[in-house]
Amino acid sequence: MNQLQQEAMNTKDELFFKELGARIAMARKEQQLTQQQLAEQLGIAQQTMAHYEGGRLKVSAALLPPLSQILKLSLDELLGLPTARQFSKRGPTSRLEQQIEAISQLPKTKQKFVSEMLDMVIGQTQEE
Repeated sequence: MNQLQQEAMNTKDELFFKELGARIAMARKEQQLTQQQLAEQLGIAQQTMAHYEGGRLKVSAALLPPLSQILKLSLDELLGLPTARQFSKRGPTSRLEQQIEAISQLPKTKQKFVSEMLDMVIGQTQEE
C-alpha cells in the first residue's frame, strides 16, 4: 500500500471515530450520564472516555455492545448506519421530519426552548 492510500484510510478512520465520539457524547447526555458515570459502567478511565468522545482515541470494538446497551442505541445507530426506520419510508422527507432533524442539531438549551413551546401549543390545542 502506498503512502497516499494509507493517509486516505487514516483520514477516513479519523472522521469515523470523531463522528462516533460525537454520537456517544450526545447519547450519553440524553441518558443524563456524566463521562465519569459512563466510564465506570464500561470499566475504563474517565479520561479515556473523554478521548473517545473527542475522536482522539479509537473506541475498542469490544466496548461497542455494552456502549449501545448503556446508551439505549442499536449498534447501527451507534455506528451511524441507516436504521430500518430510515429505510422504511419512501419519498421525500416530510417538513416535520426535517424540522425535527434540524432541532436535534441545536444546542440543548435551544432544544429545551423549542420543546417547551411545542408543549405549550399542544396543551392549548387539547384544551380547545
